[in-house]
Amino acid sequence: MLIIDSKDCENIDKALKKYKKKFEKSRTLLQLRERQAFIKPSIRRRTEMLKAVYKQQLDGGKFE
Repeated sequence: MLIIDSKDCENIDKALKKYKKKFEKSRTLLQLRERQAFIKPSIRRRTEMLKAVYKQQLDGGKFE
């Protein structure tokens, strides 16, 4: 649950903006999307390895 401390004289738009920032930082939406479908641990490891290889190739200058 997200709690936003609002001052009495604060505008509702500012409070909403604070809420949106806090919601984005909490990564609630990303967790919800990840939980929609089960991904086997072996597939998760494979995708992480492929991402790591891709990043190394980018850093190494293989891709332009």
